[in-house]
Amino acid sequence: MSDRNRPRHHVRPAAGGWCNDPNGPLWHAGRYHLFQQHNPGSTEWGDIHWSHASSPDLLTWTDHGIALAPTPGGRDALGAWSGCAVVEDGVPTAVYTGMDRTDGIGSVMLARATDDAVSSFKAEPEPVVDGPPPGTDLLAFRDPFLLEAGGVRWGIVGAGHRGGGRPDVLVHRIGDDLGDWRPAGSLLDPGDPVAARIARPADAWECPALVPAGDGRWVLVLSLWIADVTYSTVALTGTLDAGGHGLRFRPDGGGPLDHGRDHYAATALAEPGRTLLWGWSWESRSPADSATAGWAGCATFPREIGVHDDGGLRVEPARELTGLRGTPLVPGADLPAGYELELDAGISVPGTEVELHLGDAVVVRAAPSHGLVTVDRGSVPAATAHPLPRPGAVTAAVPPGTRTHLRVLVDGPVVEVYADGRAVVTEKVYPAPSGPARVVVPRGTAETTLRGWALDPALAGTGTLGPDAGPGAAPAQ
Repeated sequence: MSDRNRPRHHVRPAAGGWCNDPNGPLWHAGRYHLFQQHNPGSTEWGDIHWSHASSPDLLTWTDHGIALAPTPGGRDALGAWSGCAVVEDGVPTAVYTGMDRTDGIGSVMLARATDDAVSSFKAEPEPVVDGPPPGTDLLAFRDPFLLEAGGVRWGIVGAGHRGGGRPDVLVHRIGDDLGDWRPAGSLLDPGDPVAARIARPADAWECPALVPAGDGRWVLVLSLWIADVTYSTVALTGTLDAGGHGLRFRPDGGGPLDHGRDHYAATALAEPGRTLLWGWSWESRSPADSATAGWAGCATFPREIGVHDDGGLRVEPARELTGLRGTPLVPGADLPAGYELELDAGISVPGTEVELHLGDAVVVRAAPSHGLVTVDRGSVPAATAHPLPRPGAVTAAVPPGTRTHLRVLVDGPVVEVYADGRAVVTEKVYPAPSGPARVVVPRGTAETTLRGWALDPALAGTGTLGPDAGPGAAPAQ
């Protein structure tokens, strides 16, 4: 790889330009499909389209260019913003935010695939939801997501009330026809003690995704938007009341969905037996550096989320990602541009710390007895102030114990650290980590085992063309 500051296994538009929120993941005709908010003409946000990539296995992705574009003079003339996708009567259908105004208030629109390969969507001219329900004074109304509960199909939409500090998720009951949406109140109370502790402060809850976690449990994913700034993504765990004409979520736990600073706007795909999730990994470098590179933003690796038996959030790399493991790494050798490290450590002395060094740039520090995992990239600080100036290290909390298990997936500048199936930290690091990996025990005593693999270049990501490349496919950069 000539440029280790360019991810090869994370999905992003092959043509470059800006991308942000992942949208509409679905499984159709033997392939996964993932769409992304995309500005094809710039590395900065604006003129939002939907880009499209597909994969048979979550490993090798084919880029298909633009699937959905704004309609001149239409209700999405100012952007085809975020949403979901479903297969309706055998036809993949985007359910998305149409923007024709500049105040953050959108409409809910439908666009149907023109063929089984989803080479493009054709938008319907009129929205199925024209805007917020009467009597609501909102500063945000966008990002529809569909689910089924209690034998009913529901649509939820991210929202926030004017004046600030009053986020909301509005519910619509959907009839037999996907075009039949009826307002059904709010999904949850922002003043609920659990919601207030985990999902506030926020002026709006963006990109809501509500997915089943088994045994009657549900996970609600929310992105926290404050004063026109995107902050972080959280997950609430709880139960649902789906009776009469309304849907109500009762949170009882949760926490940060990702503890890193380069993650936002996650979306989910509920499958039998698991839920997959992708987030947007924005840039920690300056806009000028992104313009020079010709691209900005990518999706995270797909993750599986759920709830542990003790009620804690479960988050792990999608099981298919072990298929990226290529040649085992040689101890002491310089790390390649893309790799996975797996560290197991057991301690016998409370207070023991174990450090995993990714070259000289990044240190992953675990303190099992304290239940803390820190990603320290202080020697390569972020060059952007978005969303806020930030310190060089970030810490995730997991249940304390005598062992820790870390999986670290690095794809160029994208560093994803998974701790004990309980927490993940996503950081974009420029320049990307280089040098050898090593384990250090600076305090106490520990038994450690480190294994590592190069990510298989034969499976390098979006834009890879294979015999099944569909219409509009573009070559890799």
